[in-house]
Amino acid sequence: MSKPFLEALRGQAQAVPPIWIMRQAGRYLPEYRALRTKARNFVAFCLTPELAIEATLQPIRRYGFDAAILFADILLVPHALGQSVAFLEGEGPKLEPIRDAAGLARLSEARAGEILAPVMESLKGIRAALPGETALIGFAGAPWTVATYMVEGAGGSDHTIIRRMAWQEPKLFDGLMDVLVEATSAYLIAQVEAGAEALQIFDTWAGAVPAGLFERAVSGPTARIVAAVKAKHPHVPVIGFPRGAGGHLGPYARATGVDGIGVDHMCDLGFAASAVPAGVALQGNLDPVLLLDGGAAMEAETRRILSAMKGRPFIFNLGHGVTPPTPPENVARLVEIVRGG
Repeated sequence: MSKPFLEALRGQAQAVPPIWIMRQAGRYLPEYRALRTKARNFVAFCLTPELAIEATLQPIRRYGFDAAILFADILLVPHALGQSVAFLEGEGPKLEPIRDAAGLARLSEARAGEILAPVMESLKGIRAALPGETALIGFAGAPWTVATYMVEGAGGSDHTIIRRMAWQEPKLFDGLMDVLVEATSAYLIAQVEAGAEALQIFDTWAGAVPAGLFERAVSGPTARIVAAVKAKHPHVPVIGFPRGAGGHLGPYARATGVDGIGVDHMCDLGFAASAVPAGVALQGNLDPVLLLDGGAAMEAETRRILSAMKGRPFIFNLGHGVTPPTPPENVARLVEIVRGG
């Protein structure tokens, strides 16, 4: 059975583009909120296969998206490397910061495979339960974005500490990138072997990287991960999502060798189409605020995006994740429009 999502990533333009949305499993769904109460904390939720499988499948049952994405979190990798990671209600993730060589030395891959084994069990269960036409996406955070949390100790900052580390302590910074490239490559390869049919590498904070660091911090490490995955599984497509990268999209696509590029809502899709190599699929890029509000503005912008991407390989998505207050019925209407309604 054909899978439209995978066909798009193989460079095929389709009359009706496939659709999935970032954070499609999450707090905007009442069934997810009920499920979330069954785990003592968020890390435990992600590492309990029964719960992660159900969370992944909920939006597929409700909306029939063309792809399911594994329910997990990008910070499972530092957790598996031995860094303290906690998700505090109303505050987001908190980590014990790594700021020196001693902190870097405490990271270890020795138990990473064991700690992340439940993720692989989740993937096997999801793959077995999905409809035949629905693709399964595995994912990880890109080294730069994961490192921002590991060094800053939290999200939402202006990333001053890690930028200073990259400029002033290059050996320490590059050492952290090396650890993350190796751990992330192994993690993604294991996901493919557990059933993932495509992979997405989330570089949420790529837009915070100065131009002079972009190759070292963003495209270089991601290129190494893509090469490692493709060496083992050459036919598995990889999507890169360098959020906020803007003018770096073309060089990023060429340097990394990704099969698809996630485009955020700050970037014009026409520019992205002209910047990336022919045959690279684009994915995006409806503003999540439009989905939050729904109505005529959402419908008009959705139709504009569909018209602009006609005739090229394209996957409809948001420019970032769906926001928790979004009414589920707005998502249903979005799917209807994309599929010709």
